[in-house]
Amino acid sequence: MRSAVNNDEDIGAKLEFTKNLNHVINKIHATSNIDEIMLDVSRDICALFNADRLTIYVVGDDGVSLISKVKTGLNSFKDLKLPIAEQSVAGYVAVNKKLLNIEDVYDEQELSRYSSHLRFLQEVDRRTGYRTKQMLVAPILDAGSNELVGVIQVINNKAGVPFSALVEDGVHELAHTMAVALRQRQEKALVKTKYDYLVGDAVLSAAEFELATRTARRKGVDIEEVLLDEFQVSAAPLGKALSSFFGVVYEPYKADRIKPPDLLRNLKREYVESSHWLPIEETQEGVVILTTDPERIQTSRVVNNIFPRNRLVYKVCSQREFKKTLDLFYGGGESSATGGMDESSMDDLLSSMGGDEEEISSLTQDDVNAAADNELVKLVNKIIVDAYRMGASDIHVEPQPGKAKTQIRLRKDGSLLNYIEVPSTYRNALVTRIKIMCDLDISEKRKPQDGKIKFKKFGPLDIELRVATIPSQGGVEDVVMRILASGEPLPLEKMGFSERNSELIKNTVSKPYGLFFVCGPTGSGKTTTLHSILKFINKPETKIWTAEDPVEITQKGLRQVQINKKAGLDFPTIMRAFLRADPDVIMVGEMRDKETVSIGIEASLTGHLVFATLHTNSAPESILRLLDMGMDPFNFADALLGILAQRLAKRLCGDCKKPHLASEDEIQAMLKEYSEELKYTVSWKMDEAGARAALFEQWLKLFANDKKQFTLYTPVGCEKCAGTGYRGRVGLHELLIGSDSVKKAIQERARVAELLAIALDEGMHTLKQDGMEKVLQGITDMHQIRAVCIK
Repeated sequence: MRSAVNNDEDIGAKLEFTKNLNHVINKIHATSNIDEIMLDVSRDICALFNADRLTIYVVGDDGVSLISKVKTGLNSFKDLKLPIAEQSVAGYVAVNKKLLNIEDVYDEQELSRYSSHLRFLQEVDRRTGYRTKQMLVAPILDAGSNELVGVIQVINNKAGVPFSALVEDGVHELAHTMAVALRQRQEKALVKTKYDYLVGDAVLSAAEFELATRTARRKGVDIEEVLLDEFQVSAAPLGKALSSFFGVVYEPYKADRIKPPDLLRNLKREYVESSHWLPIEETQEGVVILTTDPERIQTSRVVNNIFPRNRLVYKVCSQREFKKTLDLFYGGGESSATGGMDESSMDDLLSSMGGDEEEISSLTQDDVNAAADNELVKLVNKIIVDAYRMGASDIHVEPQPGKAKTQIRLRKDGSLLNYIEVPSTYRNALVTRIKIMCDLDISEKRKPQDGKIKFKKFGPLDIELRVATIPSQGGVEDVVMRILASGEPLPLEKMGFSERNSELIKNTVSKPYGLFFVCGPTGSGKTTTLHSILKFINKPETKIWTAEDPVEITQKGLRQVQINKKAGLDFPTIMRAFLRADPDVIMVGEMRDKETVSIGIEASLTGHLVFATLHTNSAPESILRLLDMGMDPFNFADALLGILAQRLAKRLCGDCKKPHLASEDEIQAMLKEYSEELKYTVSWKMDEAGARAALFEQWLKLFANDKKQFTLYTPVGCEKCAGTGYRGRVGLHELLIGSDSVKKAIQERARVAELLAIALDEGMHTLKQDGMEKVLQGITDMHQIRAVCIK
């Protein structure tokens, strides 16, 4: 009797389930597209299967990926994109075209019964705090061809048990219905706008794109502006969508693009801006035309009339990138806000300066007249202003012999970028103009000269530039202009020191007397670091004298002296004068000779705190360099407080750097490379395995997450970093403290390896070790560390 009752209940449950299933199927047939299913039917499907969540994937336009089109329970418009491969549950079902009913997706043993490659992607759970457990996943297959259309994924049975066979049958039937609906949708789906490919590539969901369209209509702006500013669509996927729509190559904006004056000679900005096309370079394939609408420009044939003898290559970009390229070529926008300077475009300036007529190699009165020419004056001013606003540190003027053009490059974040090319006719006049600005001998072309430009006298910026001219092959002169740092020094807390180095530096430089060095190659930030240290100890009761060549950074409370060798003011002379001027602290720009070092040691032993820079590679090597100059090791050891070696590595762009969980191989490789720096130390020689294990445990505490995983970052490239993946620089430091052990080793004239072993045993981190820790912190990457560290 009881069995009959149970049987009746089962039949009743099946009938109710079938009734509800038919209701859902009818609803799906009544919808016009998948987005309506998301809005109207997804909750009914969850209720039908007593499930907590639902995801429906469709096969992407590329045919090798799945893109989510329905996601219940996720607070995100963003679509998920998965490869059709066995590394995910949905991907496995798509590959094998068979249903999976999993009791617990976190159970690796259960997953391995299906495939050794099968994994559950836990990233969404981690980000949302949700716990996925049961999962019923079925392929959506075309009934006629058995071709994959999508995947339906039912998540978490509210009863807390695996989904039943009845639900499996229901999902199969629902998948068949979904296949029909999706096929009908695909047949109807025609690309209506050039931005629809963003939806197809899962950059935006259809709902998000619709919202962006409505927002643009309401605000009366172009939809591209809304997509870039409010929906965080970056330039690359937008360019890819435009490329797919127009069928031409996407050309991203490049801040270092060289302006082609020959191509732009007869094209005014107003015409180019209204016509939306721009020649950007001439290649072997032909003249490259950048445009926002290739179809319209090709149809009009205007470009063919202007360049009748050239083959044309069309490339597409976004409207914002087109405007930035216009500003780069013609001036305008931020980069050319000249604060009162005549805003003639770079192209107009170059065009008005003429072509490449035969040049007289020797300096003539014509060169002097040309150097005073109004157009050339504007050009030199604009080069300096643009370099300053781009954040460049140096300007390189590189003339070529013969009729070749003069190339101008800018150094930014340690790398040289192409800027412009100037006609060869103005080669001599350009160099002469720069010489006039820094009061150098314009008739002397055979010897190097150096000087300084106080740009406030010539342009809108209150900056100074250090200038060096060097005769080069072909009877021409190269010019390098360094833009000197200005403004207040950075506080020590913002210098990127590790916690250990920061505390030791503060304690060391607070002592009343002694000698402290900062060493490194040119451009490694030595002066910036010393001024930050001086800012830390700069108090009203402290008298601080500095001797610098040149004075780059100024701060209130310091008495700063500029080296002037013509007037007899060199480092030794100024140092001796300082000792008669009752100093507490002396900072010397560079100790490059025996006399200056001797005076520095003498001053530090007579109650003064002395800071100086050295051009050496590492902290231990600096000691031998000074002893090789003839310093007495006992006096030097007594005077030494510490030596800070420094480098600058490129910093990963914070807007586009891409995180990934470090593999075991990556971490072991880093451990091995880090360990190579420790091979001289006592602890390493005694127990290498134990020391490496202790190092790994230390890394786990400092840099790993709760699951003992390390996150590393790789460069990507975006608008803010000009597509390089890097923006700004970070300091790498190696701090050797003058401890009793180090002083004893100096007195015994120990070798570099012995000094290094002592310092490492006392806790010093080498430049490379400090850099690798910054890699583990996500600040930079190993490629940049290896690029600036010798070992």
